[in-house]
Amino acid sequence: MRETILYFMPCIYAFLACIGFSMLFNIHGIGMLICAGGGGLGWLCYLLAAPLVHSDIIQSFLAALVISAWAEIMARLRKCPVTSYLLVALFPLVPGGGIYYTMEHALNGETDLFLASLLHTLGMAGALAVGVLLVASFVRLFSDHKNRQSRP
Repeated sequence: MRETILYFMPCIYAFLACIGFSMLFNIHGIGMLICAGGGGLGWLCYLLAAPLVHSDIIQSFLAALVISAWAEIMARLRKCPVTSYLLVALFPLVPGGGIYYTMEHALNGETDLFLASLLHTLGMAGALAVGVLLVASFVRLFSDHKNRQSRP
C-alpha cells in the first residue's frame, strides 16, 4: 500500500501542475485533462523505470517516448495539434533544478561542479528531445507510407 502511494502521489502532483500549465497555454475543457493525463503518465513511466535502468537520463528518455506517443494519439483522436499536448505534458520532466544548480555553480566559480551539472542537465534535456524526435519521426514515416499506399 505504501509503495503504491509513493508511485501515485508524484503522478497526481504532476497532473495538477500540468493543469496549471494548461491554463497558462489557454487550453480548455477535455484538452486540459488530456494534457495533464500525459504529464501524470510520463511521470509514472519515469518512476517505474527507475528500478530497471538506474539512470535518470534513460528514465527521462523512456518517459519522453511515452508522452510523445500519448500526445500523437490524442492529437489524432481530437484532430488538434500535437504541440500543445506535448509541451504541457513534458513540463514535469524539464530539468529546471539542474539548470538552477548549473548556474549557481557557475556564479560561485565552482568549475568542476558546474561542468558536471551542465553535462547532466544537457543529457536530461537531450534525452527528452530525442524521445520526442523518435516518436514524431516514426509517426511521420508510418503516415507517409500509409499515404503512398493509398494513392493510385
